[in-house]
Amino acid sequence: MQEILLNVESKEIRCAHLKNGILHDLIIERKKTRQLTGNIYRGKVTNILHNIQSAFIDIDEGENGFIHISDILENTQKFQEIFDMDFDLGYDMSSQETKKKMETDISKLMKIDQPVLVQVVKEPIGSKGARLTSNVSLAGRYLVLLPNTFHRGVSRKIEDPGARERLKKLIRAFEMPKEMGLICRTASVNATTEMLVDEATDLLNTWQNIVENFNKASKPTLLYAESDLIKRSVITAVDKKYDRLLVDDYATYQACKRIYAKYSSEHSLKIDFYRDKTPMFERFNVEREIERALRRKIWLQSGGYLFFDRTEAMHTIDVNSGRSGSQSGSGDVEEALVHINMEAAEEIARQLRLRNIGGLVICDFIDMRSRKNQRRVLDRLKEAMKDDSAKCTILGMSEFGLVEMTRQRNRESLSQTLFTHCPYCSGNGLIKTHESVSIEIERAIKKLLAQQQHPGLELYCHPELDHYLNHHDKSHYYKLAEKHNAKLSFGIKDTLHLNDFQIYSTTNGKKLDV
Repeated sequence: MQEILLNVESKEIRCAHLKNGILHDLIIERKKTRQLTGNIYRGKVTNILHNIQSAFIDIDEGENGFIHISDILENTQKFQEIFDMDFDLGYDMSSQETKKKMETDISKLMKIDQPVLVQVVKEPIGSKGARLTSNVSLAGRYLVLLPNTFHRGVSRKIEDPGARERLKKLIRAFEMPKEMGLICRTASVNATTEMLVDEATDLLNTWQNIVENFNKASKPTLLYAESDLIKRSVITAVDKKYDRLLVDDYATYQACKRIYAKYSSEHSLKIDFYRDKTPMFERFNVEREIERALRRKIWLQSGGYLFFDRTEAMHTIDVNSGRSGSQSGSGDVEEALVHINMEAAEEIARQLRLRNIGGLVICDFIDMRSRKNQRRVLDRLKEAMKDDSAKCTILGMSEFGLVEMTRQRNRESLSQTLFTHCPYCSGNGLIKTHESVSIEIERAIKKLLAQQQHPGLELYCHPELDHYLNHHDKSHYYKLAEKHNAKLSFGIKDTLHLNDFQIYSTTNGKKLDV
């Protein structure tokens, strides 16, 4: 059974994908840091760096975005990698594009204060602004419109030769401007001709509106926003034929049903509203898995463990035998180590998704003598990584049992979303942000009011956290208490850790477990 759980709070939405009751993937999106990838902007060039052929562009989203000359010129190879497909070309693509880059200077393409139409291809992370491109693409459910590229192609994931040929003939026959291109996505294999034509028409109309708004605007502004997490969750559930979508917020539940109504004939998806008093993520053990994904050490069922570390350049994952011990003869030691490594390979793939680790990753497996066993472990890792929506590249295993791999960095990691640098240790460790603790407080208050029906609660926290709550969230907490006919008051304790809070019952003065 596959299902999606949508947990909606005042400041964030969490989307959990469960496979047979086990957390398979997790997305956390906060309202103040909404996803920018796919958004199209009218930007303004603020600075040109001639030495690295790049420019900074103001898109009115905090830090200026960054664009390289390779993202300004048409880059067919990059399109092929992003959309995992092949174009039918009558020339050597690499030599043509290399020649174009050598002949062109960025100063010939961009000037200071010039208005430009750009799209975000990579989220801003930390102090780095968003990565931008001029090679805009508009993604629909079945098709991707390439307004500035004339190529037309089909996703490599569609392996049926008959289906590929049918789709190629269809998109070649579309009546649209010659300078524009189209890509058939994986989901298009099940779409009718009418559905594809309708979507192509919608994408063309959307592009015309973007161009019109670009010409009307006089300053950096958002021209087109990608679908939000709620809509993406519903469409994903339909496309991948999940069994259920469970939502714990009634307004969001109604919105999901309205979105699904358009696709109800394609797949029978069960959309339910979660009504139990126990918080949904707690009921399905998602909270426990999130806490586990924030630890450096992860125990495996075999008794081995994984150890996660991060440096400036890369993430490292060390596999250790731990508590596992072979009581068999010495001839079975190698097979016991292979068993730990195989289990580790599956858990590594899962933790990379949950933690959303991106960039260069080095996995240090337990040494195995046999090359055959090394290939078994490597094949298991590659198979487990196939479920990952982020693009991954895995190299072979070295003599020392090291596997180098890269994983596409598309948004902040789980730890970057939840944590900030700790003032107690000069940034060597991490503590949760005030916003993260505030969200935990909201959940705790909801749980106590719903389950135990306390007429009055008193919450104590660190003075700095209390100062943050005064300016942001206390009014919201008071409203929560009023809905349950309860009273809520606050106090401070400077002996508490910045991330700790305590809740007492005003009836008997006892501290309550949350």
